[in-house]
Amino acid sequence: MAVGTHGESFMETDPPASHPARHGADEASGPGLDGLAQVANKIRDAVESVIEGKPSVVRLALTVLLAEGHLLIEDVPGVGKTMLAKALARSVDCSVRRVQFTPDLLPSDITGVSAYNQELREFEFKPGPVFANIVVGDEINRASPKTQSALLECMEERQVTVDGTTYTLEPPFMVISTQNPVEMEGTYPLPEAQRDRFTARISMGYPDPAAELEMLETHGESSPLDRLTPVAHAADVRDLIEVVRRQHVSAGVRQYAIDLVAATRSHPELRLGASPRATLHLVRAARAYAALDDRDYVLPDDLQDLAVPVLAHRLLPTTEAQVDRRRPEQVVADLVKRLPVPPHGK
Repeated sequence: MAVGTHGESFMETDPPASHPARHGADEASGPGLDGLAQVANKIRDAVESVIEGKPSVVRLALTVLLAEGHLLIEDVPGVGKTMLAKALARSVDCSVRRVQFTPDLLPSDITGVSAYNQELREFEFKPGPVFANIVVGDEINRASPKTQSALLECMEERQVTVDGTTYTLEPPFMVISTQNPVEMEGTYPLPEAQRDRFTARISMGYPDPAAELEMLETHGESSPLDRLTPVAHAADVRDLIEVVRRQHVSAGVRQYAIDLVAATRSHPELRLGASPRATLHLVRAARAYAALDDRDYVLPDDLQDLAVPVLAHRLLPTTEAQVDRRRPEQVVADLVKRLPVPPHGK
């Protein structure tokens, strides 16, 4: 018998015999958890060499990468949002493009455009920066909603349609966007459809004094990003994603995820609850989160740890909740404490 994060008890049982072994898999099924742990630890160590004192933030970013998701980093200027995005991108040897979102940016500046080639006497497609394995969008909420919507198709369907022609994006594909809080000058709120496509939202927060002192020493002469070299390949990430897909999620844990999401739809302090896409993202992220813990099955605790970063940014509070300064993060945290935890394995 094990005890959940908030005191509830559940049985910890082994996954079904048909599921891959916990510490590895046969050659036919590809790499197992041992290989995932080795590569993931290398990526994490590389990112942490740049981002000091934020291990939980780095782990969540890595979780989103392995869950085939997209990451939204929101915080005040100067706390390392873009540094985190660039460090994760540089840790993997894959194609990386950066987009600086500005009010005058056009959708075609992101997706690409068909231009007339006078030599060939025909139109040819010029791919935009979205055609990369990792797309770093800096200050996404400084662009207009029309430009932000250019990312909707590629984030959900891994494809881009321009002038009636659809182009497939090569996996792995991840959008890492930073944004300033909406109350800051010159920002546009992200549309609900855009926010719903981000698997998780994280806040960097200010570093503690020890980490800030270390930052002054390591960032004094040059940026640690200049010394960062790739520690994994795009093919390695694709293999790790396949391992994560094989993670076992019991019926009880799946129902617990549904209960968490459904509770946001009927909460009196929320006028918009989480979508079915949020349920999928929560379970996918929990699979990756468990794999990083060297487990091939998901526990209710994984869902509890991820509920706030995965669900809160999708929710809209009521006017009364805003007056009372009740944030969606607080509502989700209260739901996690209130809902009963299911017995694992049932």
